[in-house]
Amino acid sequence: MKKLPLIARESFSALRNQQRSFLGTLLLTGTIIIPVKAQQQQVLTLPQALIMAAEHNKVVHKSRVQQEIAKEEIREKEEMRLPDVNFHASYARITDLTEYKHGLTDKMVTATIPEQADLTSSAIMPLYTGGQLKYSIRKARQEHEISALNVRKTVNDIQIEVVATYLGVFKLMELQKLILENIKEEEGRLKEVRAFKAHGTVTGNEVLRAELQLSDMQLRLLSNKRNIAIGLHDLQTLLELPEEQVLKLDTNSLINSTLQLMPYANYLQSGFRKEEMAIAEKQEEISETDHRLAKSNYYPKLSIFSSYGYNYPNYLFFPPHDNGYTFGKIGIEANFSLSNLYKNKSKMKLADKRIEEEKTNTEILKNQISDEVFKQYTRYQEIMDQLPVTEKAKRQATENYRIIKLKYLNQLALVTDMLDADNALFQAKYNVVSTRIDALMKHYELRYAAGQL
Repeated sequence: MKKLPLIARESFSALRNQQRSFLGTLLLTGTIIIPVKAQQQQVLTLPQALIMAAEHNKVVHKSRVQQEIAKEEIREKEEMRLPDVNFHASYARITDLTEYKHGLTDKMVTATIPEQADLTSSAIMPLYTGGQLKYSIRKARQEHEISALNVRKTVNDIQIEVVATYLGVFKLMELQKLILENIKEEEGRLKEVRAFKAHGTVTGNEVLRAELQLSDMQLRLLSNKRNIAIGLHDLQTLLELPEEQVLKLDTNSLINSTLQLMPYANYLQSGFRKEEMAIAEKQEEISETDHRLAKSNYYPKLSIFSSYGYNYPNYLFFPPHDNGYTFGKIGIEANFSLSNLYKNKSKMKLADKRIEEEKTNTEILKNQISDEVFKQYTRYQEIMDQLPVTEKAKRQATENYRIIKLKYLNQLALVTDMLDADNALFQAKYNVVSTRIDALMKHYELRYAAGQL
């Protein structure tokens, strides 16, 4: 290989060194821009979450697909009224006819027309089936109505799950604020205790207690952060949001929302009109339709038929003619199953028992809805009665903390008294927030039980 001139080699080496120096400078100064996919942030209110769940959740999508399947099944049953049209074509080579009179040795061969062919079209259409087609179509339509109700029920089921997950994360977020406030308070207290220790007014055990209290709060903070992350991931799954999307909850409207309680009778009457009751009533109608389908087996079936075709050779005459011919027919056919007169009795009894079963199921469901509405209504009243109690307890804990802190600063109370007062105040604050969010959850659970979600 021919070498480069010395000047050219030195220029090339200098250029390469400059490139390396420039790259190193970029690495050291951090000015290399590496394309990173930015995370998108989604700010979400609870009403928006409910809408997204109804539109995008996979379980809801599955119920809508089942509704479309039920719709197609109606068309399938209706198409049974249309005539069945068939076309038949065949071609065959035929051997001579060999007859054996007195065993295999005594035979007689007769020449036949060596080819056979036919082209035939036929049609048959039901005229009367004892109501079987009519009630099959009716049953398919009733099942389609149930599938539509199932879509609404599935949406409600997913939405109450979204509410529970959303409010659960909201409660954890409020707890996070309280923990951070408490950690800040604990850090300030720890400085005070250490200052007292430096002046010899408290023992090392009190410093240790304050440090332990701060460590417990920091551990609680870490655990709460993980729980928030888990809750947000569950919410993203319910809403079918991508995992790389950062979800942020907008809870301002929830904090300021006013909750109203209607009379119990309104919730109860609304509960009796919810999707589960409508589905149970439709199941009763389907059982009655099945009864009529079973009864249709007692009746004859009538149908009209026709056929027309070209055949070769002509076997309608004897001996057969070596000619092609066309032949058609049209008529009415009747079928009646005599065995159904004794076999169908068990089907009728079974259909009667299923009607009774579905009516009983409806009554059982009605009682369950009544119990659930009453339970949720009572619990909602209970949580609303707890709100003023928790507010009062918070005021009492705040005053107690103020008094104990004042005594502690004047060396009239121990650090254990201070920590106990601090824990009591923290719990009282959390009880207020937790009860408010629980009241909102009970409000949604009551509406869900009453079919008003």
